[in-house]
Amino acid sequence: MKNAEENNNYRIAVPSAFETVFSHFYFAENKTEFSITKTLLPSFQTILVFNFGTKSSLKSQQNTFLEVEKCIVLGPIKQAFDYTLEPNSEILVANFKEDAFYRFFGNALFDSLPVHPDALINENCFTLLWEELQNIPDPKERVDYILDFCKPYLREQTVITTLLNDFQDQNLNPIKAVASQINQTERNIQLNQKKVFGYTIKEANRYERFLKAVDRIQKNILNEFKTDWLTIVDECGYYDQSQLIHDFKYYMNISPTKFLKFQKDICSSNLD
Repeated sequence: MKNAEENNNYRIAVPSAFETVFSHFYFAENKTEFSITKTLLPSFQTILVFNFGTKSSLKSQQNTFLEVEKCIVLGPIKQAFDYTLEPNSEILVANFKEDAFYRFFGNALFDSLPVHPDALINENCFTLLWEELQNIPDPKERVDYILDFCKPYLREQTVITTLLNDFQDQNLNPIKAVASQINQTERNIQLNQKKVFGYTIKEANRYERFLKAVDRIQKNILNEFKTDWLTIVDECGYYDQSQLIHDFKYYMNISPTKFLKFQKDICSSNLD
């Protein structure tokens, strides 16, 4: 018999019309007789989780447990956490891109997450949506239904958000550059960045450096190359190996060497 854990979790791509809203959807189910636990890497994305069948659960690095009965919003995901699928449970996860959570939920505070999405809009729209989705057996058709549901609620990007999203010059500070371009204070741009994205530029830069290291390590694994930690440090912009270790401990609560060892149990929302 094929391994259900391997065969029943996969990504679902979104149409081009929604590429600025969702990076992808993720589906997973457990048809075995045993609980399945995976680790989700930090993605700095806000996610909306729908749970069907038996309850699933989340566990943070601080050992906080959270049961998912129907649906929940959490993020931005800045540190790894474990999720457990009990037998006969399945999840469908929507991964919001950049400012898409703000465009959908408006002035909802990231500090209030995790929470049931109905609590953010003071309506029971998502409970009703979950009930509709429960009657749709095919995950891809569920995604199509969610996308159709989203259309009336999505707001246009603000000028500041568009400029920050499109900023490409790595030699310039995006906060300073955007503030100068639209004649606003740097403080105002910083506040908008934090409110709309849920994280600061400094946090994003640190995460990108870490993600670059993860990418290098995973490519070494795929190519069956031995990982040279000093090369990783140099290529990814770390001061020394201790700073690399510190980032792995912060984001994933494990060392880089343990990351190699447990790679098969780690699920990345950003990497293939």
